Amino acid sequence: MSSISRTVRIATEKPEVSLLYLYLLRGAYLLLAIGLGSTVWPTIVHHGTWTLWQGVGKSFLGAISLLAFLGLRYPVKMLPLLFFEITWKAIWLLAVPLPMALAHTPIDADTAETLQECTLAVVFLFAIPWRYVVTTFVLARGDRWR
Repeated sequence: MSSISRTVRIATEKPEVSLLYLYLLRGAYLLLAIGLGSTVWPTIVHHGTWTLWQGVGKSFLGAISLLAFLGLRYPVKMLPLLFFEITWKAIWLLAVPLPMALAHTPIDADTAETLQECTLAVVFLFAIPWRYVVTTFVLARGDRWR
């Protein structure tokens, strides 16, 4: 079988996500919903005065924690939430602590705490069924424009 026909066959098949990956995904969403939610929602409910960006950040994280509950029921359909979570954390890691480390700038306590929290996103990389992701989001045809 040629590689082109194999690629076409793979792109047209809808792969099934194993039960193990469904549980790994649910674990990732539970970590987001409970882990993130238990830290962010008390600050949302009982906040003092926030700067604009503190309010944006807390609202953003609160929304992610709520949407993660949908992932418990629809683990595959909510994969973009995990992509988003991994992506924003990777961008932050590359844009904030990496330049500080390269410049030998001391890292303050808030940055160190956020750095620790962002590196936890590594566990999501192991929960994602990458074969399904490649087949569904990379090889499959996109939706029509008209």
